[in-house]
Amino acid sequence: MKDVDLNLLPSLQALLELRNVSRAAERMHLSQPAMSAALGRLRRHFNDELLVRAGRGYELTPFAHALAPRVERALADVQDAMQLRTEFEPGDSDRRFVLAASDYVTAVLIRHLRALSSAEAPGISVDYVPTSRASIRTGLESFGSVDLIVGPMGFDLQGSSRQLFRDEFVVVMDPAHPLLEREALTVHDLATTPQAVGEFGGSIVTPPMQLFRRTGETPVIAARVAGLQALPAVVEGTDLVALVPRLLAARAARDGAVAVVELVPDLEVPLVEAMYWHPLQTSDPANLWLRTLVQRAVQQLREPEVPVHPVRVGPRRTA
Repeated sequence: MKDVDLNLLPSLQALLELRNVSRAAERMHLSQPAMSAALGRLRRHFNDELLVRAGRGYELTPFAHALAPRVERALADVQDAMQLRTEFEPGDSDRRFVLAASDYVTAVLIRHLRALSSAEAPGISVDYVPTSRASIRTGLESFGSVDLIVGPMGFDLQGSSRQLFRDEFVVVMDPAHPLLEREALTVHDLATTPQAVGEFGGSIVTPPMQLFRRTGETPVIAARVAGLQALPAVVEGTDLVALVPRLLAARAARDGAVAVVELVPDLEVPLVEAMYWHPLQTSDPANLWLRTLVQRAVQQLREPEVPVHPVRVGPRRTA
């Protein structure tokens, strides 16, 4: 072991996972020349190129592919061993955590999270960043600067995970919207009415858009906004309709700003939120405290008493 520099192990893990010298250097807070030098030493040690050029990027050699899971396990074991003596006292800490979440999740959870953290750990701060900042669809490298991600299940988000809570989409529109004068509504009625939709960038297809695809409808999209939180305010006083999670609709509905219309059970559009973290952080006391805090905040969420309009949305026009 005397010829092995174990300080290179984290750099090796970053290079094998990210397959990019610049991004590995950024994660390790090193300069690109320093990371290139580390790669050179690793190549000489293993007598293998590890990363080889493929177009504009890099690919792992067969040896590097076989090496990667062993390096991951070795780092996990080292971290677990070191954390046996690690202590985290929330009340004495001034740590800054970074939590990636949608505007919807932030809106419904931040009040409860802040109340809990300020009571138990007044020196701790939590920065809330959009999930887009975490690049959550690109792999475990998304956790480079993020301690925890709260996002929907079913979108191939990476990392260890635990389900948090379940919500469902409802339709919101202005209380004077002409659709509310009908005895019943169909998905076709919604699709042919101007829509306001929330988008999250990239190729992500939101649950409401999945509903329209599933029912063979093409919605008339008249307004697009980033995220979901603004949608109730967008439809207020307009001819627009929008599908939003019930927890988000509840606030505007209680003030009478929007009318809420439910979908029949066969058309239910569920939204299940979970938290995701890097597997290497599973035993980390600070990350464990943050995950526990989020779970406790979720327990304070209550099923909202939403005034619901008697008309409902069904798959087809009733006779």
